[in-house]
Amino acid sequence: MSSYDLSALFERIDAAEHALCRRLNSAAKFVPIRSTLQAASRLGDGIAWYALIIALPIFYGRSAVRPAVVMAVTGITGLLIYAWLKRTCVRERPLITHRATIIFPGAPLDRYSFPSGHTLHAVCFTWQAVAHYGGLGRILIPFACLVAASRVVLGLHYLTDVLAGALLGAMLAAAGLALS
Repeated sequence: MSSYDLSALFERIDAAEHALCRRLNSAAKFVPIRSTLQAASRLGDGIAWYALIIALPIFYGRSAVRPAVVMAVTGITGLLIYAWLKRTCVRERPLITHRATIIFPGAPLDRYSFPSGHTLHAVCFTWQAVAHYGGLGRILIPFACLVAASRVVLGLHYLTDVLAGALLGAMLAAAGLALS
């Protein structure tokens, strides 16, 4: 598929998703929701995941070294995959395409939205950590959901970006679990 074909495809999808994106973004007018999602988004930039990888061996001992290393490898792999997809697909973020209708936008790390790297990593790391240490699910699953929701509500991604990121994250987590 040529870049022109991808661009035309994303233009049609963007138009179809615009109303839903705008509706979800309207939740950002409520300060507690916006503040919570901005914090989750910021932590989802990588801070929370780096801390998790470092913390696992500290709290769970030597047995957590391999899962932590595998998580780091899947995280780097995820970064390479989503960066390549963003450069290939060049789908503009909702806050760029629909700037007149997106309120209280978040600050993007880059220009393009497909797929959501935040969601990819949230799903990838959460799935692996919870598979090894089930008790972490009480913290990580709600946090991963907040990270994913923040991407759409803050106008940074379309829902399909988040779903694609979640799918890629799940695939990477499954590969990581097979290795650890």
